[in-house]
Amino acid sequence: MSDNKNYGFTTTVLHNDRRKPIEHGSLHKPVHTSVTFGYEDARQLASVFQGKEPGFRYGRQGNPTVSALEDKVSKMEDGVATICFATGMGAIGALFQALLKAGDHVVSSSFLFGNTNSLWNTTAGQGVDVAFVDATDVANVEQALKPNTRMVFVETIANPRTQVADLARIGDLCRKHGILYVVDNTMTTPYLFRPKKVGAGLVVNALTKSIGGHGIALGGALTDTGLFDWAAYPNIAPNFRKLAPSAQGMAQVRAKALRDFGATLGPEAAHHIAVGAETLALRMERTCANALALASMLEADPRVAKVHYPGLVSHPQHALATELFRAPGSLFSFELKDGIDCFDYLNELKLAIPASNLGDTRTLVIPVAHTIFFEMGPERRASMGIAESLVRVSVGIEDTEDLLADFGDALNFVSKL
Repeated sequence: MSDNKNYGFTTTVLHNDRRKPIEHGSLHKPVHTSVTFGYEDARQLASVFQGKEPGFRYGRQGNPTVSALEDKVSKMEDGVATICFATGMGAIGALFQALLKAGDHVVSSSFLFGNTNSLWNTTAGQGVDVAFVDATDVANVEQALKPNTRMVFVETIANPRTQVADLARIGDLCRKHGILYVVDNTMTTPYLFRPKKVGAGLVVNALTKSIGGHGIALGGALTDTGLFDWAAYPNIAPNFRKLAPSAQGMAQVRAKALRDFGATLGPEAAHHIAVGAETLALRMERTCANALALASMLEADPRVAKVHYPGLVSHPQHALATELFRAPGSLFSFELKDGIDCFDYLNELKLAIPASNLGDTRTLVIPVAHTIFFEMGPERRASMGIAESLVRVSVGIEDTEDLLADFGDALNFVSKL
């Protein structure tokens, strides 16, 4: 497959491996388990190590199977380069490990995945100042900027309260000030939204979630959109300044976060994720439709206090989400009325599974305050709008009527207790 025609999203993902030669006519890039790569010419080995020609040095920094996935993710995000990591948190950690140093300042959305929040608090203890702001309004981001602000970090849709960041206007602000804009696209995926459209320089995806889609492989990715001027970034080391400006950022990330820190994605996991990505669009169409139907049903039920889902007109950023995204995602959360125990309710569900992952083919539920946000404590949870009864729902691809019946029957049961 050698033509350069611009195909649709799914066609591109399905056939991307075949744009380069694959061993023995395989349709998928094979799983290469070797961590060592030999060269007949020692000069070529040296040239690869010096970055003068492409090639593989050692499995910690790259692998043919992982490289094929990186190319696939770049196509999905319309990026110029992608680096894959062992987990989504590995990808986010690479920002700190490779691109920040003591004395730097970061502005981050305060509405964050719990582990990302924890990581930013860790960096604060290591000399990087992090300001948490309500990123649903660009004015809050602008007010927090300092002369030493190196990065603005936001999620497209927050997990679990589903606040939508003021993505386009924050992108304009970062462009105006020459600040690196990093957008975590995990909750929307590149099928529903491409952060490049709002000026993001780097895009994070937790490949474990919807892109892999089946809960069988951990992985993360950092994609360079080509929009940020790395020549103007003060934290690039002198040895990487020798490269073309467009390559400097990702070269430093690959060296500092893979070679030095070792957050490497294995080839078996890369293969699982690459195969899962082929059906991303199909799964997102189904899960988003299921999420809207289920959120709408729960919002109409008097036993439910509040439903948080950008697809509902009642959501504060519904209009913004409609403007930005192909669909408002497959995750929502809801609060039960006083007197209904969330644990009793979750235990009565027959299809939805109490579990901590999201973006699976199966519907997963979790009591947020008591699990993934428990470590934060009540004050921090309250500041993020995390109610003690909040239930997060990652909606799967089950038949819609079965899901509606499951959640409705559980409500009927617990309301009689």
